[in-house]
Amino acid sequence: MEDTNLTGAQGALPDIRHTISLNAPIDKVWDAVATAEGLSAWFMPSDLQAVEGHRFHLQAGPFGESPCEVTLVDPPHKLAFKWGKDWTLTFELEEREGGTLFTLIHGGWTAEQVTEFGEPHKIVRGRMDQGWAGLVGKLSAYVGG
Repeated sequence: MEDTNLTGAQGALPDIRHTISLNAPIDKVWDAVATAEGLSAWFMPSDLQAVEGHRFHLQAGPFGESPCEVTLVDPPHKLAFKWGKDWTLTFELEEREGGTLFTLIHGGWTAEQVTEFGEPHKIVRGRMDQGWAGLVGKLSAYVGG
């Protein structure tokens, strides 16, 4: 019998992953992803505080407020939070010579599920993947990288 905990949930779709080298110090990138002001500048307005268990909201424009909860804080290397009813968002930072390697991981995609707004994950995932490509570019511009 196959252990789905090791192979992934049935119907799971791959995480969205975007990695970019930024010509900015890790502390500057951390401030851009782990503060309300920083996150609002390149992603969505929020009332984020980098404190495990902190509940906050992303202002998702026409979709309204998305509830979130910080699940992991490891400054200045990793921040993770639950987003909405299904998703997780993780920002990983690795100090590199002359800058920071930044990886965004958007998980929680399952073929059988739909978003709070009734759209299937299979459809939304592709749209979000393209959106993240543009957003990591905005992050790069914001930190000067």
